[in-house]
Amino acid sequence: MSAVSAPSAPPRLTAALLAPGAVAFLTLGVLQAMYGAAFPLFQERYGVGAATVGWVASAHFLGSATAPPLVGLALGRVSVRAVTVAGALILALGVLAVALAPTWLLAVGGALLGGLGLGTISAAINAAYASLGTRAANLVNAVFGVGSILAPLLVLGLGGASLAWPFVVVAGLALLTVLATRLWGVPGLRPPAAGTPAARPGPLLGLFALVLGLYVGLEVGFGAWLARHLAGVGFAAPALILSGYWGGLTLGRVLTGVAGGRVAPARLVLLAALLTTLAALAATVPLLAPAAYVLAGFSLGPVFGTTLAWTASLLPARQVPYLLVAGSAGGVLAPAGLGALVAALGAGAVPLALAGLGLLLTGAVVLAARVSARSLTVPAP
Repeated sequence: MSAVSAPSAPPRLTAALLAPGAVAFLTLGVLQAMYGAAFPLFQERYGVGAATVGWVASAHFLGSATAPPLVGLALGRVSVRAVTVAGALILALGVLAVALAPTWLLAVGGALLGGLGLGTISAAINAAYASLGTRAANLVNAVFGVGSILAPLLVLGLGGASLAWPFVVVAGLALLTVLATRLWGVPGLRPPAAGTPAARPGPLLGLFALVLGLYVGLEVGFGAWLARHLAGVGFAAPALILSGYWGGLTLGRVLTGVAGGRVAPARLVLLAALLTTLAALAATVPLLAPAAYVLAGFSLGPVFGTTLAWTASLLPARQVPYLLVAGSAGGVLAPAGLGALVAALGAGAVPLALAGLGLLLTGAVVLAARVSARSLTVPAP
């Protein structure tokens, strides 16, 4: 067995350390939530119908899903800071193209470019802060939720003057991200906390990808279908509970960022998965459903950042971007699958289907924990 020096202790979480990640994720949260809110403005400006306006969001998500594997390759050759700056400049160019595009196809092309920049920043920043541990990963991801809350307000406040202005603000935030990385830098990728990579990283990376894919499927599935279920059981204000769900998810990340370092990542993710499953089951009871959905958001909050930190504690952090591809797949497949169930069985199938996804997530977490524990007991060659 070869001798391996223990990795140094992670740096203290200061405002200067967290600021670049916070600004970056604020930018990403605003842009991610902006397209849906701006659909009526796109329709008015370009004269496209409801069946066509969704192309701009689809182009954005296609771009964001393309970036992570490219970032995973790049991080083996260049610094996180360089990748982040490049991503921010690409994002700024993309959203400025959306703001100024004279034709619909050019606007869609700008959204694709902006999505590529968003995915680049997300992959690089997530890898960097995941390597610092559970608290750092959750704190910067919590700011994404703040940006998502601000996006509709920006569209409402500035979109009346012109579709361009909300996207110009996003371009400004992207340039602010560049400035923040210049002032404070971006944390470099730290080695795995275990001191040595897992003996068989492939299966372990695959299990973490499965965990993240199931998580994103749950997050997006709740967000896309809980309002439909609540309306189906006669609840008068489903949009209010949907806001509560997203607020609960953000609060869960904030609290994990404050105190999550006291709990092992595997145990924290398992507890969150179990609680989410129980919340989905509780939502089958109409009287409990509103509170259960808010609780589901809160319990899901820690899973994303903590899973990334868990991965980076066992595997090189440059592999974290590949997990985001699995997350994108979960975000595409789960809402579509739930839609098919609703069409066949009615809105009452939503909480049971989500509980089933929660059980799958719980099983995947248990399996990942067992394989990761076993990998640490195998001597490195």
